Formats: sequence, structure tokens, C-alpha cells
Amino acid sequence: MKFPRTIRLDESDSQVYENPADPGEWAVPGTFAFLDTDPAALSAKQRQAFGHGFLGTASFGWSTLVQVTEISDQEYQLVIDRLAAHFIEHHGAPDIAAALPAAREEASFAASICDHAPHTLLMLERELGEEGIVERFKVVRPNAADHDQIKLWKFEEGE
Repeated sequence: MKFPRTIRLDESDSQVYENPADPGEWAVPGTFAFLDTDPAALSAKQRQAFGHGFLGTASFGWSTLVQVTEISDQEYQLVIDRLAAHFIEHHGAPDIAAALPAAREEASFAASICDHAPHTLLMLERELGEEGIVERFKVVRPNAADHDQIKLWKFEEGE
């Protein structure tokens, strides 16, 4: 099964998010974190997470990009377990029986956006619409070029 995993191409996430996800975490869109929030009341870094962040499932920090990768059944179950615990600790789920179905749904949705080739990058745009929060996912496909054959610099004899 394919699943999103955080990736950091530069250090911008550590600048734009209060709590950036670590590279390599399994991630979900995490829109549930904003369901009872007025985006206008958020700080600049919180608005960045609202507008563009995927939620890492280890640190519960935010990442601008995720990469489509393969996940084992054991790792997938760990994602569900971590989400369920997070729902209890931070989002008011009364117990594990109530939290697990929501965690499975979030993990299933995250897997459903990964119907792309491995290494494909995904970006998220989230905004408040007339009927609630609207999500749009953008896809950046891997370049098929043979990177070993690309020369960035060409050395020529000086004058």
C-alpha cells in the first residue's frame, strides 16, 4: 500500500511552522486539527499549517510536502494507533473505541490520495469555503531523466 511520508527539501518548514514535522514521518492531511478553529484567529505560523500543512504522525508537526511511498501493514497499523491516541489526548475522543474508527478513516483517506507513482510529491492547499474546509492536492511527478547524465556545470578552458 502507498502512503504519504514527509519530506523536507530545504529548511523552510522549520521557519514557517511552530512545530515542523521531522523528515520521513508518515503523514495524513490532518484537517481534523482545524475543524473547530476560526482561521482568522490563527497566528501566522498556524495559518501556514492550516493552508498548506500535512500532519506527521510521529511528532504531530507539519510538513509542506509529502512523498508517495510504500508502507508495510505493521507501519500502517502504527499510524492508526498513533492517530487514535492523538484523538484521545488532543481532540476530545472519550476512549480508544471512539478514536479508532476516526483514526482508520483518516489513514484510509491519506492512502487514497497516494494513487501515484512512488516518489511523487504531493502538496496541499486548504481554505475555508462556504460549506467548511476545502482541500486541494497538487501533484509533482518525478522527472524521468537519468540524473547521472545531466551536467550542471560545463568547464571550459580559460582565456
